[in-house]
Amino acid sequence: MVQVRTLDPTETGIGPRHRGGALELAAAMPRLVVAARRTSATVIHGLHGRRRSGTGENFWQFRRFASGESASRVDWRRSARGDHLYVREQEWEAAHTVWIWIDRSRSMNFKSNLAQDSKVERAVILALALADILVRGGERVGLLGLGAPTSSRRAVDILAETLIHAGADEGLPRPAALSPLSEAVLIGDFLEPVDEIVQAVNGIAGRGARGHLMAISDPVEETFPFSGRTEFIEPEGAGKFTFGRAQDLRADYTRRLALHRDSLRDLATPIGWSIALHRTDRGASEALLALHARLAERPEGLTG
Repeated sequence: MVQVRTLDPTETGIGPRHRGGALELAAAMPRLVVAARRTSATVIHGLHGRRRSGTGENFWQFRRFASGESASRVDWRRSARGDHLYVREQEWEAAHTVWIWIDRSRSMNFKSNLAQDSKVERAVILALALADILVRGGERVGLLGLGAPTSSRRAVDILAETLIHAGADEGLPRPAALSPLSEAVLIGDFLEPVDEIVQAVNGIAGRGARGHLMAISDPVEETFPFSGRTEFIEPEGAGKFTFGRAQDLRADYTRRLALHRDSLRDLATPIGWSIALHRTDRGASEALLALHARLAERPEGLTG
């Protein structure tokens, strides 16, 4: 049976509820850091470096010349064999930057008794564990919009401290057009209207940066197990309503959620981004493995 906690009067206001979530996250951070280290340790063995283009001595591939690039990058010998200009890329050897964004809005504080962690706690665990793996591989990692990236082996502690001081946040990531040599990993529930998500993603991917969406979901958000008289409270605002037969909402809710997820897939696929779904009643290492794989190649579609 799903347990629903009754909110006290201080939690029904937007401001107090938001501040309370930030304080709870700060208090839980030591536990989340330990969980992140354990999660990264379970998957780090056997992982190999990512063969990617970049600065190095070994040939990687030819690619089409892009408008705006310096003409000095053109490989004229290869270009002479066809009608297009080509750039010779070397295999990636130097570190590049992976920017991680964690949704710290009020809806992420949700946790049912079926989940192992709240959505924001699981997002933090995944973000810190991913950062640990990446810096061990020689890459730079930063929190999008929260300061400079780092390649320090203390990245987990550095990013955790940054999150504590940053507190809670509202909404989707702000525009930050990343270079094509950077990658973005956005971790949140992505329950906002699709047009707002499109605008946020375009504000990051506008210059050709690759990206990955990890949609975090509580199991009750997937199954909608409510029945009988139930009061629903909007986490991002002060709205609430009571429904006498909650089970009558299940079919329409499931349909609308599926349509929303389809829209996210339609957003990600054309621009070469990946999107995956992770439920908080499943192990964090499972999602971390999938996310690391997506950083190593160019996946398409939604997986759960």
